[in-house]
Amino acid sequence: MRHAEMYRNAPASRRTPSATVHETAHQETYRMSAELLASRPVDSESTLVLTLSNPGARNALHPDMYAAGIEAMNTAERDASIGAVVLTGADRFFCAGGNLNRLLENRAKAPAAQAASIDLLGEWITAIHGATKPVIAAVEGAAAGAGFSLALACDLIVAADDAKFVMSYARVGLTPDGGGSWFLSRALPRALATEILIEGKPAAAKRLHDLGVVNRLARPGSALGDALAWADELGRVSPNAVARVKALIAQAPEHSLAAHLAAERNHFVASLHHADGLEGITAFLEKRPPSYTR
Repeated sequence: MRHAEMYRNAPASRRTPSATVHETAHQETYRMSAELLASRPVDSESTLVLTLSNPGARNALHPDMYAAGIEAMNTAERDASIGAVVLTGADRFFCAGGNLNRLLENRAKAPAAQAASIDLLGEWITAIHGATKPVIAAVEGAAAGAGFSLALACDLIVAADDAKFVMSYARVGLTPDGGGSWFLSRALPRALATEILIEGKPAAAKRLHDLGVVNRLARPGSALGDALAWADELGRVSPNAVARVKALIAQAPEHSLAAHLAAERNHFVASLHHADGLEGITAFLEKRPPSYTR
């Protein structure tokens, strides 16, 4: 499904009346909601770029963005021409997280209303984390609160070396959402996850890179370009192998060694008898790049 089809198939409630197609020498961009853009760069056609676009509020999150994000991720899963997804923010700022003014307004509503919004965010986080294709976060400026959770939900993070990451929930009397505590408690030792989640001070990209949370550092302003280059490279890997490796990684924390050895065996045998296995081995032996069918 091409990008225009993605937009046309999005429910009308997830579009805006001013939704238009913007064409430049670099990309075609479609407005999936008032605050989420989707594009296919001309020089990286196999990559879907999702841009959080609410720059007046530092790309703060909104429930309409969640619904559009879920639709975009589901479409990326169905579209065989998409090999990878990059999530980024407009105007060199990733995401400020939730809008505190909106949260204050929500106190006047029934608790179920806020719970429904958090559940919708959780669906988007789950769609990102559970994608069978590589998802890369390209972070400039800062990733705060649920914005940090969004970055953590991605498989890989490319961050500008001056970027900051912060979970400041406890400092305003709140607790994490968007899976932030789940991701950090798995990515870091307990003491470090506790420090980041309770102290609520910004962590520099360099520190998180040293801790293994951020994969690659980029020059300021270059995170998206570096992420796109990486996505293009990963998009040439066997889609079948990528999906199976991601499944193994997701299952590993819950598996015993015996269970995981069995899972690896099953995926290996299935991969060997898949068309990608034949193409990959043959290409290696013939000393040529593989050409996988998508």
